[in-house]
Amino acid sequence: MAKKSRVEELTDLLKDLDATTPDIEASAVVSVDGLMIASALPKDVEEDRVAAMSAAMLSLGERTAKELARGGLSEVYVKGENGYVVLMASGENAVLTALARKDAKLGLVFLDMKRTAEEVAELV
Repeated sequence: MAKKSRVEELTDLLKDLDATTPDIEASAVVSVDGLMIASALPKDVEEDRVAAMSAAMLSLGERTAKELARGGLSEVYVKGENGYVVLMASGENAVLTALARKDAKLGLVFLDMKRTAEEVAELV
């Protein structure tokens, strides 16, 4: 059997995250430059838009934490009427983005995302 590519390995990690954390509806790994690396997003979600917004939100979150002396950035999340967008740095070159349900148990989402972000950082 052929060795999996890095993108295939990342996609498998995202699918595992989505499968083991029922509150997560979709996820993606994005470069800090705003380019999609791997995703497990629904067909109706534009990958380019998710990638660009994820990179912008991570950058702004990091700058805010630094400028306001809050230490290193742990995560950024946005709560909307229909759920959450949660971002977590995965090493220095990537960000893990997840779309969570509006009634999500955020503690579990953060825990599972942290584990996945560490695995992503090793691959990226």
